[in-house]
Amino acid sequence: MMKKTDYELIRDYFAKNLPRVMKEPHDCFAHPFIDPGSIYEGNLWDWDTFWTVYAMANVVDDAFMGPEFRQKFEEHAKGNVLNFLSFQMEDGYIPMMVSADYFGEQEPYLLAKHRQGQVLNMHKPFLCQQACLVSGIAGSYDWILGRLPQLERYFECYDRYYYNSRCGLYVWADDVMIGMDNDPASFGRPRFSTANIFLNSFMVKELRSMAQLLTKAGDESRAAHYQQKAKALCAAIQAECWDKRDKFFYSVDVDIKTRGYDWFHKGLGVFWNTLFLKTRAWSSFLPLYIGLANGEQAAHLAKHITDPETFWSPYGVRSLSRDEKMYSLEATNNPSNWLGPIWIIAQYLVFRGLRIYKFEAEARELANRVLKLLGDDLRATGTLHEYYIPETGAPVMSPGFMNWNILALNMADELNGKPSIDDFLPFDFYRGE
Repeated sequence: MMKKTDYELIRDYFAKNLPRVMKEPHDCFAHPFIDPGSIYEGNLWDWDTFWTVYAMANVVDDAFMGPEFRQKFEEHAKGNVLNFLSFQMEDGYIPMMVSADYFGEQEPYLLAKHRQGQVLNMHKPFLCQQACLVSGIAGSYDWILGRLPQLERYFECYDRYYYNSRCGLYVWADDVMIGMDNDPASFGRPRFSTANIFLNSFMVKELRSMAQLLTKAGDESRAAHYQQKAKALCAAIQAECWDKRDKFFYSVDVDIKTRGYDWFHKGLGVFWNTLFLKTRAWSSFLPLYIGLANGEQAAHLAKHITDPETFWSPYGVRSLSRDEKMYSLEATNNPSNWLGPIWIIAQYLVFRGLRIYKFEAEARELANRVLKLLGDDLRATGTLHEYYIPETGAPVMSPGFMNWNILALNMADELNGKPSIDDFLPFDFYRGE
């Protein structure tokens, strides 16, 4: 019998294991939903559910999983969004996650803290993106259009608590559950001080997605409002986050103001809006994914991606540049380690960005390295893991992790001509105001 290719091995693994991430309504969850698997069993997460749906949508065709599974998948994907909306508070706040540890009597942790007056991070900007994604998969937006007032309040909450009007960027409240758990640009820093390139790049996609939902509802005026907000945010990212000297996008510190001390500081005050937080992480390549970079910027970013002294490794793109003093491959959870290990979600987003800007050879090589990484893991351990060592491909944490690991198949399929699931989401190149 012929040895299976990496692609075939990975696809067969997911065919066998995908059903176990589908959860039925229970306790605090009024709707079915999808979890990431492994140690996150039974938990509802914001960007995790989005990327799991995005990846699963590529493989749940009838020939692969069967028509009954596809129907169930669509119901669970809608349930992700509807469950989160069911937890929305009066001021529009929606939590980043709801744990399976909640059983009816006790209010979920993030909601309880918010009700006590503590402004913590809220649902990352993937709610409208997931609504557009699921609507595209299902072929109808009808299920979500009645919830647009809730989505309006969600954006109002973002603008109320997390928008820095001086620089035009959004900030994290703190470093808890930020996706890239220990990103040095945010981890351990003062509250509300970091306008993270991760947050702001995905917010551009979120604003565009809200505009798409409003267009489907026939509200062109409100759709134009969100399109303009997306353009303004793009302009702010370009103005504040692009370093002309390093040819790189950075997260920035927004805690910038003249500090008054009696008779000191009466002359020229602080007139700049932000300072670069010069740690180089994979998230700085997200401007490629959202179409923000111009041609010159894209060429510089592609060089950074494929530099073996910094990001490029035998198994993909490191989550943090190898020459950073914070670079670490330690096994850790809560926070998970984004200080160098290989994460498949980062590989896919860099891959998409490279393809958008026509760096096809680089994208193909990256996909091949990722397929080999996961294929080697399955042959050695029989399962997949959450993240990996860049130099050796050795797995680090959380055996049985599913989630965005499925995106390895998206990479291969897109290279072979299959339309990208990203086509369900709005996209535009930023060309300035």
